[in-house]
Amino acid sequence: MFHVVQHQPVRLLTQTNLSSTWLKLMLSRPTALVWIWKSWSSSHSLVGNKNIILMGPPGAGKTTVGRIVAQKLDRPAVDIDDDVLEAAWNTSVSDKLRDVGSEQFLEEEGKALLKFSASGSVISLTGSNPMHAASMQHVKRSGIVVYLDVPTAVIMSRLQSMKVDRIVGQAPGVSLKDILQFRKQFYQRWHDIRVLCAGGVSAEAVAEKVLDAVKRYQNSQLETFVSTRSSRSEGSTGRDSDKYFSDVITEGLAPDGGLFVPQRGLPKFTAGEWQSLIEASYIERAQVVLERCIHPADIPASKLAEIIGTAYGENFTCSRIAPVRHLAGNQFLLELFHGPTASFKDFALQLVPHMFAYCIPRSCNYLVLVATSGDTGSAVLDGFSRLHDTDKQRIAVMNFFPEDGVSPIQKWQMIGCQKENAWSVGVKSDFDFCQTAIKQLFTNPDYTGFLTVEYGTALAAANSINWARLLPQVVYHASAYLDLVQQGTIPFGSPVDVCIPTGNFGNILAALYAKRMGIPIRRCVCASNENNVLTDFIRTGVYDLRARKLIPTLSPAVDILKSSNLERYLYMIAQEDGQLVTHLYDQLENQGHFQLGRDLLGRLQQDLVAGWCSEEECLAAIHSVYSTTGYILDTHTAVAKVVADRLQDRSCPVIISSTAHYSKFAPAILRALRIAEINQSPVSQLHLLSSYGPLPPVHWGLLETLKKRGHEDHQVCAADMSVLMSHIETLIQSHFMKVL
Repeated sequence: MFHVVQHQPVRLLTQTNLSSTWLKLMLSRPTALVWIWKSWSSSHSLVGNKNIILMGPPGAGKTTVGRIVAQKLDRPAVDIDDDVLEAAWNTSVSDKLRDVGSEQFLEEEGKALLKFSASGSVISLTGSNPMHAASMQHVKRSGIVVYLDVPTAVIMSRLQSMKVDRIVGQAPGVSLKDILQFRKQFYQRWHDIRVLCAGGVSAEAVAEKVLDAVKRYQNSQLETFVSTRSSRSEGSTGRDSDKYFSDVITEGLAPDGGLFVPQRGLPKFTAGEWQSLIEASYIERAQVVLERCIHPADIPASKLAEIIGTAYGENFTCSRIAPVRHLAGNQFLLELFHGPTASFKDFALQLVPHMFAYCIPRSCNYLVLVATSGDTGSAVLDGFSRLHDTDKQRIAVMNFFPEDGVSPIQKWQMIGCQKENAWSVGVKSDFDFCQTAIKQLFTNPDYTGFLTVEYGTALAAANSINWARLLPQVVYHASAYLDLVQQGTIPFGSPVDVCIPTGNFGNILAALYAKRMGIPIRRCVCASNENNVLTDFIRTGVYDLRARKLIPTLSPAVDILKSSNLERYLYMIAQEDGQLVTHLYDQLENQGHFQLGRDLLGRLQQDLVAGWCSEEECLAAIHSVYSTTGYILDTHTAVAKVVADRLQDRSCPVIISSTAHYSKFAPAILRALRIAEINQSPVSQLHLLSSYGPLPPVHWGLLETLKKRGHEDHQVCAADMSVLMSHIETLIQSHFMKVL
């Protein structure tokens, strides 16, 4: 065992000198004693006897930051290089590496760390320690591992100034940049906390960030959730009533009918932190953002990294996951259709099922209920079908969709995505009925209680009313902006507009959240089709459903009159006034309309502008873009393109969310492009489109799904709550064992 060496440039009070200092102060300055004792107990209560373990690449500043953190906490500081390895080897680390080579060095370094033990210290690891699994398991058991995440370009610059041109594990012919990138997988595996360290930030500032991050890690009660219909004075009334991320992902809807939101709001990133992600991959950006939004007590960082890697590693046809493509002028397309079911819903629904399976208790079965206007259904079915078999035995999905309110290909796809734990039911009504019915089921305690007692089954939601659905969408809006900076289109800090085809308000809300978190979005453009209730609302402040009937259009995902996630946005701009939100939605429910006050409307219009697009304009936009660029827009993206053309003031770039692949709407696309008569099967329509060599190509995953399972049957039911409840119970009976 190695002795801990204490670096003490300034010491206020340590465990070793506590008794003598106490005696002197008792005799001379009893008031000072009280102050110093409080200071000591406060700093030591932060992590108790745990170590704070700093990890990161060489040049990250671990030693310097570790000494500052140790001084601030009045704890011993240990540098593994200086205090452990060189003491054990009686030679410098660089000489050891030169003498034995990388492979043996890693083994001997790991053995030395296995013999090391300390408590209540701040430990700075070597850059290569994380590459030795056994020793990292040993050291991780003693404390909290903090990853100092410094951009590779900054590390390269620092190492160059230090005249370091080779590091441990770097084989001949492998560049320094490549080995630094290779090492990231080990840092991802072991860290409990990540601290972004932008270039130019002082070691003192990094040390403060480390302390803040440790405080957050130690106190999950800072990150509770409340309903949009709760007042500020209510908040959390006690530990038993607190709601955490693992609760809201399973419960979906708040008990009072409102939607869950973080009590303290979303985390804010500094400009430097965002800039540190410019060169990062999409998966790396997702990990950083989601780690800050999901407390590690709910999902540890290493598990979250595993889930993100599973969701985006191989399931997307484009390696960039959500690429940004230049369309024309200063318009750009954010392509969100490269997932397995060809829509933006895949970004959340390849991720959420694995989060859900991790968070739910093992003692209960869960039935996930979904209402969809088109894309959500197949995305949910596909996502939950990718769970491990043991999870599929306790998690089932039932998807309700308007039988005649989705495109033929969307229907084929939803039917084709049915699996052993996932079913689709067509409802003889519209999406609003399906969504309202599910809300009523969740807020019916007699029915939910019956399912729990009789079948040991709880209900859960995977619609965009579920908070976990929104978080992955925040990531791609932030990533799109960073891509424009990376491409040299704009300097960081220069604003952009985003234009999003909007029905249920979830996607555009995610962009508004990204703006609140520090992405320089100037304004969000809400694009509606002929169901333009949101356009009217944003322009006037009046949300009026009286005398409105849903109009089936060529862009069915926007065919929504009651936009659920709008409630979250109103809660945000109303400064968390749940009583006001409750009043507004009671009015909507009872009278069919509500109106915002002048102040609230003013805040809304600082964020949002809106327009709408007719069916003829939608088809004309598809034809025009194809004629001039060879690129095919889907019907929803075309709606956004029309509105962007109309409302864009040309003073800054606009990012148009391309929310689905045109393959899902082949009949409308064929009609817009004036190609052929469309009285063919969905598979034939896709083959016909493919013969024209379109850009982007026909979505192969969708084509394969339609080929294999396009003719399977599905259930259809009347728009009656009792009928829906009967279907749910039948599914539970067939999939889950009855509780005896």
